[in-house]
Amino acid sequence: MSEKLKVGISIGDINGVGLEVIIKSLLDNRVLEYFTPIVYGNTKNASFHRKANNINDFSFNVINGVEQAHPKRANMINCWQEDVRITLGEENEIGGKYAFISLERAVEDLNAGKIDALITAPINKHNIQQEGFSFPGHTEYLQSKTNSDDVLMFMICDDLRIGVVTGHIPVKEVAAQITEEAILKKLRLMNSSLKTDFWIQKPKIAVLGLNPHAGDNGIIGTEDDTVIRPAIDRAKQEGILCLGPYPADGFFATDAYLKFDGVLAMYHDQGLIPFKHIANRKGVNYTAGLPIVRTSPDHGTGYDIAGKNLASHESFLEAIFAAVHIVKNRREQAELSRNPLAFRKLSKDRD
Repeated sequence: MSEKLKVGISIGDINGVGLEVIIKSLLDNRVLEYFTPIVYGNTKNASFHRKANNINDFSFNVINGVEQAHPKRANMINCWQEDVRITLGEENEIGGKYAFISLERAVEDLNAGKIDALITAPINKHNIQQEGFSFPGHTEYLQSKTNSDDVLMFMICDDLRIGVVTGHIPVKEVAAQITEEAILKKLRLMNSSLKTDFWIQKPKIAVLGLNPHAGDNGIIGTEDDTVIRPAIDRAKQEGILCLGPYPADGFFATDAYLKFDGVLAMYHDQGLIPFKHIANRKGVNYTAGLPIVRTSPDHGTGYDIAGKNLASHESFLEAIFAAVHIVKNRREQAELSRNPLAFRKLSKDRD
């Protein structure tokens, strides 16, 4: 348990703020007391971003493989050798091509057990589409690469944790995807993650409604009564402590979320808009349900501020520490499960 973890980092779109927030996160050597970073990218590209953002006194330790990583340095594996033209702030094919090369190499090492967790810098979901990547985002790609049945996009920040039933799909398709089974699967994943990854013994989960005012007794849609309530009832029968459905607007406006360990939203924006406002640049996107641990910052590529030294690295650093924390929680729980305390019945006449 005392061994320092190896944390893999993919660089995201090379024309965005990915490398900027990575470098800023690793700039203070004190953070390296908690983990050994291995960044999958290219040192020439990293130097370009460092100079563009006027970051001095920083360099990567170049390695060929994880086994060469220096435990007290920021390490980088050169995933390509050719010169690459960086056009900061521009969405183009080059940005997507090398984002995928970085991600693919990192996931190979993650699945092989060479690194303990993966932190992914932001990608552009449009330009990364290519042979080998035909997914709406990181979440679905990692689900495929780990052969996982289902995953949960779980946004976390301190005691605020919001998951979503439907992720990266058009709004017009949301209602059709909200089924009893879909809700129940996400509730199971959230409940399990809260116990295993966050060590909450008896999680209390709030479930949001789909329609305004949670349907208002069927006046503004029937899904809340005919789909969501039955799913909640079934979850309760399985021992999952969940309540709702709650109207989303009032739930966050009255700070009701503070009374729960987790919140299940029905669709992407319903959960992520209030989350990002409350988290205030410190939010983390965690993919629950995978056999491996992956986190990312809660922001995008930041094309509009790329190369201007304006990007905050708070969320990225939080993503790293969240991953380290979850890995250690999982390992400690596994260790305790392998060596449980023996149960002995006390005699009635014991003093």
